[in-house]
Amino acid sequence: MRRSDLFLSAMGVGSVLLLLSALDAGVRARDAAADLAFRAGLVSALGLTDLALFTEARYTRHPSLADLASPFQDHPMALEHFPSGSIVPPRSPLR
Repeated sequence: MRRSDLFLSAMGVGSVLLLLSALDAGVRARDAAADLAFRAGLVSALGLTDLALFTEARYTRHPSLADLASPFQDHPMALEHFPSGSIVPPRSPLR
């Protein structure tokens, strides 16, 4: 067997696996739609807010609601006070 045949076989198997992965994602998305609708109704009925990921700083509790300058409230070169600040990426600017 030539090396090119081995390469084409590997590419064929990879393509089939990629296609099967895409089909599985479509099936799972269709199955999860009812559960997602139920959870959305539950959130609106209970009046829940955003998920609080960390309990430390206000810019790590709700990254979607944080202002851009809050991590640097002391000065721009300030050291991070909270360990979770190194885990949460900075908020992307609004377009």
